[in-house]
Order: sequence, then structure tokens, then C-alpha cells
Amino acid sequence: MDIMDFTAVGLGKKIRSGEIGVREAAEAAIENIEKRDPLFHAYLNVDREKTLKRADEVQKGIKDGTYASPLAGVPAAIKDNLCLEGWETTCASRILSGFKPTYTAEAVENLLRAGTVILGKTNMDEFAMGSTTETSAFGPTKNPWNLQHVPGGSSGGSAAAVAAGECIFALGSDTGGSIREPSSYCGVTGIKPTYGTVSRYGLIAYGSSLDQIGPIAKDTADCAAVLDIISSHDRKDSTSMEREYGFSDSLKKDIRGLKIGIPRDYFTDGLDPDVKSTIMDAVGVLKDLGASAEEFDLGYVKYAIPAYYTIADAEASSNLERFDGIKYGYRTKEYEDLHELYKKSRSEGFGPEVKRRIMLGSFVLSSGYYDAYYLKALRVKALIKEAFDRAFETYDVIVAPASPTTAPELGKNLSDPMKMYLSDIYTVSVNLAGLPGISIPCGRDKKGLPVGMQLIADRFGETKILRAGYAYQQVHPYEAPVIPEPDNAGKEK
Repeated sequence: MDIMDFTAVGLGKKIRSGEIGVREAAEAAIENIEKRDPLFHAYLNVDREKTLKRADEVQKGIKDGTYASPLAGVPAAIKDNLCLEGWETTCASRILSGFKPTYTAEAVENLLRAGTVILGKTNMDEFAMGSTTETSAFGPTKNPWNLQHVPGGSSGGSAAAVAAGECIFALGSDTGGSIREPSSYCGVTGIKPTYGTVSRYGLIAYGSSLDQIGPIAKDTADCAAVLDIISSHDRKDSTSMEREYGFSDSLKKDIRGLKIGIPRDYFTDGLDPDVKSTIMDAVGVLKDLGASAEEFDLGYVKYAIPAYYTIADAEASSNLERFDGIKYGYRTKEYEDLHELYKKSRSEGFGPEVKRRIMLGSFVLSSGYYDAYYLKALRVKALIKEAFDRAFETYDVIVAPASPTTAPELGKNLSDPMKMYLSDIYTVSVNLAGLPGISIPCGRDKKGLPVGMQLIADRFGETKILRAGYAYQQVHPYEAPVIPEPDNAGKEK
């Protein structure tokens, strides 16, 4: 069995037993990156020397007992909006080119304390604004299942890297579906935990009340193991919560008595028939395993997209004002005064989608429109949360699509921003309500592209969706794509 075919939990066991060395695992990952990434462009920054030096340190730490984590020595990747001291961190934006933070994100620090080996930083939509990883200033990432299709976004680089065997697991961030949608498109598993479970310290913010860090991996067991490591209370993040963890302990095959709700609002017009039938087949598997399922009316679904983009863009316009060409990153070369420095640096440094969202966010916060748009969106957010609260009085888990379709072709959604925004219709409500959600692969459409089933639970209900996902994956285990052999020019043969 190839090293990169192992799950994170499986490889961790092999490393702890001494059957596979940490350097051996790191070299296998780097070899795949060097061979395959010219095809996929999942990474923005890889450092062989740093990675192998870290691998040797971890090997010694495992031997002397410093690192006892189940994932010690496992090679991982992190999204490029997570700070890592000494590594260029750009959020896939020209305006942060050359920026090397002097500190490390708390979630990444937790990985390092556990002995994982960081391979590099993955590509993403610029400042996490997009659903395809095509808004990156450094070029798009391609889907390992079909190079003509997008990997989803904004954590498309992380999802593609896992699917392509270029890392064992990866971290992403999820503001409105940015872990779950690319996991669905790339046929991997990704979980967005309850808001406040993972510290946002060191995550370069898009929408502060919505952003949450989470893992992308081959299966549910891997996601649970990573979540056990990265979840912690952090005094540096005022939204970080003290709570019980132990996610891996919830992984049981028995789901008898689990009550599943299927929102009629999510399975109407606009949902691709292949996606609908595949997900309903997966629900049938869960029922065969002992769960019960019934349809119900959730409500407020049509208001989720406008409420989300109003709130997220308002917060983005505030969060991104700090990137001005003065303190770090890109600065225009020619300017006459301070005002022109700001204007030209931001105009040249930000891409079109980021500019669009900054302008929209500034508009809804402006005098005369604040009450009409922003405050109204906050009221809708509260109503969406109440609708989920009512649903979870009856159901343990809600089943939904992760996206209305499978992965679209490159260029199709980017040319139509409204179409790109609507692709988030089944994911944004989870962020608005602060709920946990997971996407697990449950089959493929007629084109052979993966379909993801989204499982949603009430706040702090990660164990329920992990348990359901684990039970499903005991029947339908992870399936990797067939990776094409690149030629010397980095093109598919």
C-alpha cells in the first residue's frame, strides 16, 4: 500500500509502530506534490527543506515521548489564510505578497504541538471570497476528478490536495460553506465545527462572526482525530469557547434511533436530479443502519443567501481596510501622496471579486442603508437560527445537499457572480446559525463527479454528525480519484 493511500489515523499507527518513518512519509508527500501539483495547482507554497527538518525533529520527539498524538508524524497542509511563522501567507492575494507573519495561528500551533508535519500552504479563493478557487491571484486549482472542473472554494486547494494524494489531511476555513462545498466537489470529507470550537487567532478574517477553521480529510475518522487536536479554548480569541471535545470517541457504527430530518425546502427546484437521487440513496443506507428519516419544512431558505452576503460583505469591508500598502504586503510603486498610495495599492492589490464585496459591504453599512439592509439581515439571521432550533427539537441530524450541483466547469461560475453566490444556498445557513456541518462523499453523478451529502446538527452536536458519517462510511468507504500521469510540462498525458 502506498504511503499516501493511508488515512491519517492509519498512517499515524504505522508511524508510531515504527513501520513507516516520519521522513519517509514526508518524502512520499513531497514526491507526489512535485509530480502532480503542476496539474492541479493545489499549493501556493511548499518548502522541502523546512518540511524534512521538521520530520526529523518529530521522529526524535516520537522516540523520546514528546509527541504521543495519534497523528504525530502525519504530513498535512494548511490553507493560505492561516498564519504560520516564517512562511509566506498571502490569502491568495497580490496585496499580501511577501508577507511572512511573526506568529502562528492557534489551530496550526495545536497541530505542531501534536507532532504533525506541515508540507505547505494551499491555494484558495482570494481572501476566501469565492466558491471555485478561481479568484486566486495566483491562478485556479483544478479538480482531481476532472481537470476541466473546479475543486470548489474557497478551500479548494486543501480539498484538491487531499483528493490528489498530495497530503494526508488539510485545514480549511468555512465562512459560508468553504470547507463543505469543496469537500463535496472533490469527493473527500470536511467538517465545519460549531462556531467558537476552534480558535480563530491567526486566521486572516473574512467575516468574523461566521469564519470557522476545520479539517478536510479522507474520511470521518480522520476529521474527528484532527478536530480533537485543533479544538481548544484560547484566551487570544474572545469567541473561543470552553467545551467538551473527545470527537473520536463518538465514532460508533450503531446509529439505531437516530432521527433524521429532510427539509423539503432543500430538495425542490434548482437541485440537480443526480445530486438529489444520490443523497436520497445515502439516506436509505442510514435508514437501513437503524436511523429514521422524515421530511419537514425548515423555512427562510430563500432569505439565507441575501442575509449571508449582506452580513459577510459588511464584515469583510471592515476587516480588509487594514490592507492599505503601508504596514505589510504589496505597495504601489508610483504615487504622489498618501491618498494616492492607498487608492493605487488597494486597486492594484485586490482582485475583482474582493473589490465587489468590499464595495457591497461598505454600501450596506453606509448612512441611510444600514437599517434597510444590514440590520434587516441580522434579523433574518436570528429567524434562521430560530428555525433550526425548532427543527432540532424533533431531529438529531438534518440531511441536505452540500451544493445544488456537482463541480461546474472552470470559468462557468466565475463569469456569473450571482450563479456563484447561489451555489452556497445549502451551506450559508449553517454559518449564520453557528451550527456544525459535515460533507461526506455519497456517490457520483452521470459524469463521474462526486456528490457530497451534508449532515447538520445543533450547536455542539458534532458527535451526532460524526457518528452518522462514520456509520455510513463503514458501508461506503473512501474512494480516491484516478490521478492522471503528467508529462514533463505539467500537463495531462
